[in-house]
Amino acid sequence: MIEMKNSPSGKINLDEVKREMLVRKDELENELAELASEKISTDQVLDPGDQASTSSLEALRSSLQNNEFEEYTRIIGALEMIENGTYGICLECDVAIAEKRLHAYPNASRCVACQEAYEEKQEM
Repeated sequence: MIEMKNSPSGKINLDEVKREMLVRKDELENELAELASEKISTDQVLDPGDQASTSSLEALRSSLQNNEFEEYTRIIGALEMIENGTYGICLECDVAIAEKRLHAYPNASRCVACQEAYEEKQEM
C-alpha cells in the first residue's frame, strides 16, 4: 500500500486504484472504438419514421460516446496525478479530497465543494 500525501489516514492503495483505472481505461478504449465503427443507418432510402429512428439512435450513440470519452479523459488525468504525486489533491483548493469520495469516484480531481462550484459555473 502506498501512502498518499495529505490524506487524513493515508490508506488509499494507489497500486490498486491505478490497476482498476487501467482496466476501466482499456474497457473504454474498446467501447469507444466499437462505437466509432458501428454503423446505424443503411445507405438505403428511408421513410420518415425510419429517418427519425435513425436520427434518435445516432444522437444516443453520440451522447454515449461523449460521456465515455469524458470518463476516459478523467481517468487519464487521474493516472497522470498518480504518477506525479498529486493524486487525491483538489485541483482548485489544493486540499486533500475525502477518502470516501476517492473510494466511490477514484478519478475525482476536485473536493465535493469545489466540484459543486465547478458544476454551477458549467450550468451558467
